[in-house]
Amino acid sequence: MIKLKNIHKKFADSEVLKGIDIEIKKGEIIVVIGSSGTGKSTLLRCVNFLEQADQGSITIGDVSVDCQNPDKKDVLAIRRNTGFVFQNYALFAHLTAKQNIAEALITVKGWKKQQAYDKAQQLLEDIGLGDKGEQYPASLSGGQQQRVGIGRAMALQPELLLFDEPTSALDPEWVGEVLNLMKKLAKDHQTMLVVTHEMQFAREVADRVIFMADGHIVEQGTPQQIFNHPQDIQLKKFLKNVGIA
Repeated sequence: MIKLKNIHKKFADSEVLKGIDIEIKKGEIIVVIGSSGTGKSTLLRCVNFLEQADQGSITIGDVSVDCQNPDKKDVLAIRRNTGFVFQNYALFAHLTAKQNIAEALITVKGWKKQQAYDKAQQLLEDIGLGDKGEQYPASLSGGQQQRVGIGRAMALQPELLLFDEPTSALDPEWVGEVLNLMKKLAKDHQTMLVVTHEMQFAREVADRVIFMADGHIVEQGTPQQIFNHPQDIQLKKFLKNVGIA
């Protein structure tokens, strides 16, 4: 069980998150939608303490952290149980695809290099990039780089995968290959919390869709409820703006 309770976050005088509560079951895929600036990415970053929330608690498995007074050991445990896929790939330019994936296994889990490289190669095979292990990010397409980013996030076998707009930096021709990999993960019952503007992906893959506005969760439900029978006026306006009405 993954539980976010009463999460608040301010930047200077701007309150970005205003008391977010989410529970995620094992194997559940939650997709968060909403306009830019509503706190979606900040929420994701607070889950694994890339940003520290000002208030609330985060529980993943048997580890629970009070965001106001986080214990370093527990924060590290939360990070080990989450994998983060960034909007802009965030690969190490000086490392090969295989080394990028192996790095966390070496530094976080203390694996020997060869063991980590063998696992990284296996993951590259799983994501359809088995022949790209010795290539550097600069020689990979955007879609390939993002798939390596997903492989890196998968390497620690986290309880929760966090995706922050994973296709928004991609050229249109590369979007499909990344979404297809995410669909494959969904079929394998990987627990995921996904911030995306890909409404069709949300329709097809999400168990639950959460609509955020102004730092709040305004409405949530199944894809059918959210897209076919929206209740809140803000959600109706958002769906109209993105061409779903």
